[in-house]
Amino acid sequence: MRLSPVSRYLLVFISVLSLSRVTNAQTAPAVFYPFGSVAGDTVNISVEDENSTLVDLWRPFVFFGRTYNKTYVNSNGYLTFNQSSSEFFIQNFPINGSEDIIAPLWTDVDVSMNGIISYQQYSYGSVLTQATRDINQYFPDLSFTATWVLVATWDRVAYYYHSGTETSFQVVLISGGDLSFILMNYGDCAVTYNAVQAGYDTVNSTAYFVIPGSTNGSVIPNLMNSSNVSVPGRWAFRVDGGPHQNNLPENIIGVQMRVTSFSDLTENGNIEIFLEKLQQELVESGLPSSVKLNLRKIQKTQP
Repeated sequence: MRLSPVSRYLLVFISVLSLSRVTNAQTAPAVFYPFGSVAGDTVNISVEDENSTLVDLWRPFVFFGRTYNKTYVNSNGYLTFNQSSSEFFIQNFPINGSEDIIAPLWTDVDVSMNGIISYQQYSYGSVLTQATRDINQYFPDLSFTATWVLVATWDRVAYYYHSGTETSFQVVLISGGDLSFILMNYGDCAVTYNAVQAGYDTVNSTAYFVIPGSTNGSVIPNLMNSSNVSVPGRWAFRVDGGPHQNNLPENIIGVQMRVTSFSDLTENGNIEIFLEKLQQELVESGLPSSVKLNLRKIQKTQP
């Protein structure tokens, strides 16, 4: 087929645009896994701000007891498994819905002006070595060996209605045998007035987690300094359904309070109401939904 000069120009322009976006992705935050053209990523360059890419997984991935062979990389900053999604209106976790969701940064993303979304899978090589080392560092009691990794990256993407903003984040799915993990990595993240949220949720919200501070767009830049594994900009979670899912130590957290009478809490079921409300507050502040609360009376004695 013979192309007109205009058609040839458009093809060249699109090729240059694609090469420019992929090449720019090579400069990455230190906490990021390899991505972009240097990693041979599949790049999704969309002229729209709402798009999903189906990824057929090379290995099964277990997420809280459910095994998946595919995932959708949704442009608005999250992964789903059963169906694609273009939702930009954030539903705060726990949703109590019918979908498992992994959301490194769920917000209204617009890549029509700047930024790329890319992904790559690995079943051998240095990335598996890196994943094995990282997981054994964060979960030292497991003696883990990674056999498969998926890296999905949102590199310098813009927020909708915030042209010119640049936000970079990444999610890494890691599998080995029956064990599954996710890493959420953060580079520079711009302030946004759009709704935003980072964490994960499960079917019927039997397990969920919200990264503390991630629901406030004005403090989103702090994500690059936050962590639950002492690595600034990285959050690590075990997600196959085994113990210690949120990689949080089993500490006993004390809440000291003064009441006019201990019977105020123990009578008429008030203690159950108090503990339920306190649990909701703690979960909203980032503790796992499985947190258990008990009330103990401490009697002050005179010396």
